[in-house]
Amino acid sequence: MEKVILDTNVLVAGLYSSYGASHQILQLIEQEKIKPIISTTLLFEYEDVLKRNDNILNLSNQQVDIILDNLCALSDFQTIYFLWRPYLKDPKDDHVLEVAVASEISIILTHNIKDFKNIDKFDIQAMTPKAYLEAIK
Repeated sequence: MEKVILDTNVLVAGLYSSYGASHQILQLIEQEKIKPIISTTLLFEYEDVLKRNDNILNLSNQQVDIILDNLCALSDFQTIYFLWRPYLKDPKDDHVLEVAVASEISIILTHNIKDFKNIDKFDIQAMTPKAYLEAIK
């Protein structure tokens, strides 16, 4: 089972629409065909963004909590022991890269590829959900 880091925008897109690659990624997680790696910081970001967009996603706070509980059950947790920020153009994305480096994962799934420039020095690749699905066919 391949392990990946799931950027928040992929989770939001997958919950927003049942059409598209992001939703297919969530289905692969549910089917335990891929395993996301999360950290405390990433989980709190998921919660914050989902609850801030609850009206767009048509989800109650209780439903968001259930989704996150299920995601945690299907994920591996990675503790972060180091911080070498800032590295990325948007410092708010550094924690996603830190999870990837700490867990030695080679793929970050994101819709914002441009936000993860120069991560190849860590042997990590940023991929859109669509590109990832095409690559694993």
